[in-house]
Amino acid sequence: MAHKLITLEAAVRRYTHDGMQYASGAALPVGSDAIVFGRELLRQQRRQLHAIFHCNTQQLNLLAAAGAVSVAECGFTGLEGFGFASGLRRAVESGAMLLEDYSNLSLPLRLLGGAFNWPFVPVTSNIGSDLQHLSVQTPGQYPAQRKIPEVVDPFSGRIVGALSPLRPDLAAIHVTMADVEGNAIMLGTEWSRFELSRAAKKVVLLADHIVDGACIRQYPNLVRIPGLLVEAVVYWPFTSWPQASCGVHDSDDAHMKAMNEALATAEGTARYLDEFVYSWQSRDEYLDLIGRDLIETLRQGPTSFLLDPYRQWILPDAAIDALTDAGASA
Repeated sequence: MAHKLITLEAAVRRYTHDGMQYASGAALPVGSDAIVFGRELLRQQRRQLHAIFHCNTQQLNLLAAAGAVSVAECGFTGLEGFGFASGLRRAVESGAMLLEDYSNLSLPLRLLGGAFNWPFVPVTSNIGSDLQHLSVQTPGQYPAQRKIPEVVDPFSGRIVGALSPLRPDLAAIHVTMADVEGNAIMLGTEWSRFELSRAAKKVVLLADHIVDGACIRQYPNLVRIPGLLVEAVVYWPFTSWPQASCGVHDSDDAHMKAMNEALATAEGTARYLDEFVYSWQSRDEYLDLIGRDLIETLRQGPTSFLLDPYRQWILPDAAIDALTDAGASA
């Protein structure tokens, strides 16, 4: 089977457009997320995105601060110990972005509904709360009639809620490792990346490591996203920086704090974009920007042993680049 490796620039150019419903997600708000994909969205000046994030991350925080998102749907919007997401808050409070709030259970259920192609998802959660009654789509209406409408269970006669399924145009999903055909393994918590990969119309993987197919054959039970769901694979170490990638690297706590502080103002956001979004042109320049010494320190975190069983199959950069370049010229 032909490989699916492409460059980050090509993935954004080929699979994204203004106004699309774009989904990403994380293993907790400070964990694995395809944050570098969001940086490239800004580099290619994508606008009016409808963002779907089970948990807000620094990616959505950045996209919102930069004015690239018009509507966002989230199950959680904080950054845990790093405070509330300053860029997201500023975008919402200024009216530049609408934020539709759901629970942490509702978002994956909506993705599951999209994956199964259900007309709606019956739920007993959120009913009777402002999560049901308040909608930014109809701000003058209380209770909202269309966000989580009530339906009758035909078997018991009980009143339940109906969630609308989610079928994003594109999901950019960070994974720990993938082979060239798009079969992927995720270390650590998945959150809704499994459901998201099935619900999205198209999926692009951002992988910290590309592994030989023998790794996938050795651990087929760990392949949570099979290649048949995947349009393209992008090799990009430290995809989720400054957040963590379980088994690969710790979070860059100092940058997490500095980034959130910068995104609190338009001036700080402009400086951040200049330094950390527009300044690099290649993967090596991106890693240089993080700092090679810091990278080595972050790689020595307490979860690094989790990658040990797979290290023998990790492909070197030169082999990956040769395949990627060959695909680009084909």
